[in-house]
Amino acid sequence: MPAKIPATVVTGFLGAGKTTLVRHLLTHAQGRRIALIVNEFGELGVDGEILKSCGIEGCSDDDVVELANGCICCTVAEDFLPAMKALLDRPNPPEHIVIETSGLALPQPLVRAFNWPEVRSRVTVDGVVTVVDGPAVAAGRFAADEAAVSAQREADDSIDHETPLSELFEDQLACADMIVVNKADLMDGGAGATAAALRERARRGVQVIEAAMGAVDPAVLLGLGVGAENDMEARHEVHHHHHHHDDDHDDDGHGDHDDHDHEHEHGHDEFESFHVDLPELPDPAAFQAAVSEIIAAHDLLRVKGFAAVSGKPMRLLIQAVGPRVDAHFDRPFAAGEARATRLVVIGLAGIDRPAVTAALTAAASPETAPA
Repeated sequence: MPAKIPATVVTGFLGAGKTTLVRHLLTHAQGRRIALIVNEFGELGVDGEILKSCGIEGCSDDDVVELANGCICCTVAEDFLPAMKALLDRPNPPEHIVIETSGLALPQPLVRAFNWPEVRSRVTVDGVVTVVDGPAVAAGRFAADEAAVSAQREADDSIDHETPLSELFEDQLACADMIVVNKADLMDGGAGATAAALRERARRGVQVIEAAMGAVDPAVLLGLGVGAENDMEARHEVHHHHHHHDDDHDDDGHGDHDDHDHEHEHGHDEFESFHVDLPELPDPAAFQAAVSEIIAAHDLLRVKGFAAVSGKPMRLLIQAVGPRVDAHFDRPFAAGEARATRLVVIGLAGIDRPAVTAALTAAASPETAPA
């Protein structure tokens, strides 16, 4: 029997740096045939577009499969399994598959799906890599710090349970075989303490490493050889809304996918996203500063996308989380490609879409650019 193809699941909260880590991995693959499945939360496939047509040798558009508009842990049967089977059935299948989940996906149901008959004899979970935003975790953001959650609960009588964000973070840690403390370069030497604290919270033997800009050697990320799908009991979930059917398959051998996929709840209704189309930017620096202010004013989780800059042949990639706005020119616009600006806005439910859209539009206006 041929050896199973290894698959690495990359999970982590919004803005932790998953896409940056995956891009670094592909850039340094050294000829290894790696296929990528990208699942992102939002109406615009920004993460997939970041990785497609990226100029990375050996990385073609066909090697990047996008599963947009749907959390991968909720659409395993409808989206993920067909995508996996299509990759596995290629005449020249990949040597390794990398799956980048959305920031809102629970990793456990995805790993559990590798036990289903369609794929279990052909692919195995080499390991689950959880990427965390080091500065955010150190500051207790997104309720990642259990002591901070406890203190907040005691100080506020209206808080008597964990928020969906804190539960999601704990699920991602519980499933991890490796935790990457990303953005260590922004932590003023505090990354080591954060890594030590996460190591105490993770399962025994889980590797915790520090990284800047997602720069982790592929030799470290790939080849863990864990077989995570065979070790689900140890990867406990904070949520207990799942009906597990790993060994309960219908006569057609496909299992009760619908129940398995859709009878868990993890607060997706707490989030919403939309995209904004804008013209070319006359002053990208001023626009980035405005984006930071808009995020703070509207309590947004993330703004990301692409921009055309007046007089520049290159496309500007914009990724903003909290007060930090990162931008760089990633590639030239292709012949015939529209020179446009498209951003995805992600936040908690109840975003004032008209106000955010108006603010971004004003920030992109030539009238706001310095003379």
